Amino acid sequence: MTIRYDGKVAIVTGAGQGLGRSHAIELAKRGAKVVINDLGGSVDGTGASSEAAQAVVAEIEAAGGEAIANGANVAKYEEVEAMVKQAMDTWGRVDILVNNAGILRDKSFSKGTLDDFKLVVDVHLMGTVNCTKACWEIMKEQEYGRIVVTTSSSGLYGNFGQTNYGAAKMGVIGMMNTLVQEGAKYNIKVNALAPTAGTRMTEGLIAEKAFDLLTPETVTPAVLYLVAEEAPTRTILCAGAGAYSVSKIVETDGMWLSPDEQTPEGIAAHWDQISSPEGEKVLNAGFEQSIKMTTKAATGLGIKLD
Repeated sequence: MTIRYDGKVAIVTGAGQGLGRSHAIELAKRGAKVVINDLGGSVDGTGASSEAAQAVVAEIEAAGGEAIANGANVAKYEEVEAMVKQAMDTWGRVDILVNNAGILRDKSFSKGTLDDFKLVVDVHLMGTVNCTKACWEIMKEQEYGRIVVTTSSSGLYGNFGQTNYGAAKMGVIGMMNTLVQEGAKYNIKVNALAPTAGTRMTEGLIAEKAFDLLTPETVTPAVLYLVAEEAPTRTILCAGAGAYSVSKIVETDGMWLSPDEQTPEGIAAHWDQISSPEGEKVLNAGFEQSIKMTTKAATGLGIKLD
């Protein structure tokens, strides 16, 4: 079955270059009408120019597709609202949102400034919040929406010098987990992409031969899958160099400690069992943890929970 997006309208942020450009071009090739959002700034977020976005629009139009350019700064909600209005005025709907825009201000936590930290969080986390918020009611009314947030191995696993970036990239996972629950009855699916690509943001960080394998075009199929009608939801799909995997947050089964052992010493004594991966599970909502803990306690205390 060929995945297509005929009749669908997509917004791709940070689509002037790199990953975003690749995502936008492929969505258009498969029938989507695309808003090419790009502030046109440098990797660190300074400067602005519409040239990159206009070039992508021209490329899509030359191939027979439909696209418009927009220079909204995703960190500014009023600009994002205007971008979504432009999409609605032009095509009357918004079906797909790919939150891709980002900047880097890499420094160790000791050397980095709070201003830089806030700026990175503003673009990656609040930028994702702003764009999603501006599209959310439209998608609810349509009873259709496909949203991708862009996370990173830096958020999922950590990366030296990227406390600001990692914090923002893990933040979008928390956002996704709840939006999935709130959007389910409206046929809104929300997923996360964890890309590894050779872009302006990774240049100089990776060996040249490996860098050459990490093309944006090898990541884009993951996005195309995550915004398809039959997409999964609440999935963290990792992609790079043509390899794909799923990252999951799991919780160990753990154990209940009797009241006299509910001490730091008791936890230390039973640490092997508390931290054992045997029986670990992916939880689908926060309350599942509460139910698990209270069930274990009730069993240990010999009481019934009605």
